[in-house]
Amino acid sequence: MNQHLNIGRMSVAPMMDWTDRHCRYFHRLLSRHALLYTEMVTTGALVHGDVPRHLDFNAEEHPVALQLGGSDAGELAHSAKLGQQWGYGEINLNCGCPSERVQRGSFGACLMAEPALVADCVKAMVDVVDLPVTVKHRIGIDKDESYGFVRDFVGTVAEAGCETFIVHARNAWLKGLSPKENREVPPLRYELVHRLKQEFPRLAISVNGGITTSAQVGEQLAAVDGVMLGREAYHNPWWLASWDSAFFGAPVDEGKTRESVELQMTEYMAREADQHGTSWSHIARHMLGLRNGLPGARRWRQVWSDHKLKGLHPRDVMALAHDAVAKAA
Repeated sequence: MNQHLNIGRMSVAPMMDWTDRHCRYFHRLLSRHALLYTEMVTTGALVHGDVPRHLDFNAEEHPVALQLGGSDAGELAHSAKLGQQWGYGEINLNCGCPSERVQRGSFGACLMAEPALVADCVKAMVDVVDLPVTVKHRIGIDKDESYGFVRDFVGTVAEAGCETFIVHARNAWLKGLSPKENREVPPLRYELVHRLKQEFPRLAISVNGGITTSAQVGEQLAAVDGVMLGREAYHNPWWLASWDSAFFGAPVDEGKTRESVELQMTEYMAREADQHGTSWSHIARHMLGLRNGLPGARRWRQVWSDHKLKGLHPRDVMALAHDAVAKAA
């Protein structure tokens, strides 16, 4: 049985400009067990760029996976090796991003049209690392909605040594839709993802796209091995605090409150400022959804978003934010 099954039972999707290391530190305070992903890192950035800037992360983030964007087998192998050296627990290949910028680099969703190339890339990575090499992809591209397309893609790539597939249950339309529209316009077809699991029972199949409640997660876990959450996990992060007990069988952590998590984040912000000169406002943006749905949430967000307070210690900003909530009550 695939050893990776339980690790990816619940995961937070790689999201550009969102799931940086500060976001992942925050999410880890909420869930001990969810698998976290980096933003997509292109092979070019690792072959020619500042490797520490792209790959450095906090040990507390484990389990954490590195998502790569690229289509050159040699560069992907080099980048996967770097990922292993830096301590990531999984290497994931992006075959799902529909943006035109990514297409120009010949990677992302357009790679689904070239399963043999993806298989070569996967094999090149599998040959040089001892980590799981996984693929995140769509159920199809453009107007081809046949199950056969995604079945053949998964079958070809699995033969190269990929045992885990994370499937965004929409097609990617490579022309005419923005990346945002590509997350909303093509219809969700979970049944194709479920069919993949039935046809490839030895593979770990996770589903991604449009899932916003624990009840929906439970329904999906009855049919597939894992669920990856994106925007909902980011905008409603307190939901993650229930995942360990709901989906991993861990005891409920009675001591974990929104306030305790916020306090831990202020301590992290202070540390980051001391060690790296990082402004707390650069980090606080990731936790603005923490009080979603509570009275005074808007006032609390306004304080944590106020760049005029940048010179204050994060603990003082937290005190102001709580004052604002009390006044709004």
